This record gives sequence, C-alpha cells and structure tokens, in this order.
Amino acid sequence: MILRCSYEELAALTATARRVLDDVTGRGAVVAPPELAVELETLLPRLEGDLEIETLAAQRRLQRVFDYLLDVLQDRVDRLILDQYVGSDDAVNAYFEYANILTLATKLREIGDEMESLIELMTGSPPTEEAARSITFTD
Repeated sequence: MILRCSYEELAALTATARRVLDDVTGRGAVVAPPELAVELETLLPRLEGDLEIETLAAQRRLQRVFDYLLDVLQDRVDRLILDQYVGSDDAVNAYFEYANILTLATKLREIGDEMESLIELMTGSPPTEEAARSITFTD
C-alpha cells in the first residue's frame, strides 16, 4: 500500500523527525524512546516521496512513530503559543507542521484499517502478529 505524501507533509515530517533525533543526541529537551529513535533513523532516508507500506506490522510501527511525533508537536505548539502568542510566526509554523503530520497519521491509520480488513477477509479471523508480519501488500 502507498501512503501518498505532499511536499508540505514530507517537509513537516522530515523537520520534526530531525528535531526529535537531535533531541536524542542530547541537543534538546525531549528524548524519544530508543525504539522510536531507531524507527525515525530508518524513516528519514525514505522521506523523498510517497511511502510504501508492505505489511500491517510495518504500518503499526510507523503509526507509533507518527503518534509520538504528534504528541511532541502538540507540546511544541502549546509551548510556543504560551511563550510568544497565538499569531507568532513560530506558533503558526508549528501548527502547520502539526496539521501536516496529523493528515499523514490519519491517512496511515486508514491504510492500517484497510490492511486489517483484508487480512481478516483472507484468513477468516482478525490479524495475528504472524499475519501482520508475513502478509504483504504491494502495489
């Protein structure tokens, strides 16, 4: 399955992922859990266009990353609004980063729902961990 990404969505995702990884190396205040940092490092080179999601397990890993990034961005938006003001350039830019990743996370969740439905249709039961890892979806 393909997660279609606009230029703006990719730019927001790349900037946020880099900022979070910079925090992991000790240059910032928020530290991502190690497993998410590994996923981010794996994701960054893929952020040149649409993302291919081959398995439900891969979709679920990416969904955890997106959800974490949304939490980080929500905190950033809140902090910038309170530290500056709602119309400041920093706050507005942070909001647009959040909105772009929220859009991607929603599209990714829909892909996951579709994958789960297809696995259930093929196997006759809800997806197991084994099915999530082994059944592939390629376009």
